[in-house]
Amino acid sequence: GAFKDRLTELTYRIFEENFQCYVNEVNTDKDHIHILFEAPPQVALSSLVCSYKTVTARLLRKEFAEYLAPFYWKPYLWNRSYFVCTVSERSHELITEYIRNQGNKEKG
Repeated sequence: GAFKDRLTELTYRIFEENFQCYVNEVNTDKDHIHILFEAPPQVALSSLVCSYKTVTARLLRKEFAEYLAPFYWKPYLWNRSYFVCTVSERSHELITEYIRNQGNKEKG
């Protein structure tokens, strides 16, 4: 839907334009997002994540206030935690496939 499309658009913009990273794959599941990206060594990953969460929360809460109201009654959008790991050439394809399949799981 429109929310996921806007979040994906913001993800590319923030990672690529603001931090000179390259986004390989992005997808969301019910309550989280997976982003496979390449970052220059000088990028401070904690700053990238903090900036990403701050900017997306501010814009999405403003643009989708009515849509988010039933779900996000607290004054924040994201959980404070995040997970970052490196991917080898061998695991890159597996991780890409995993991300592509987010949100496509059978219910039940």
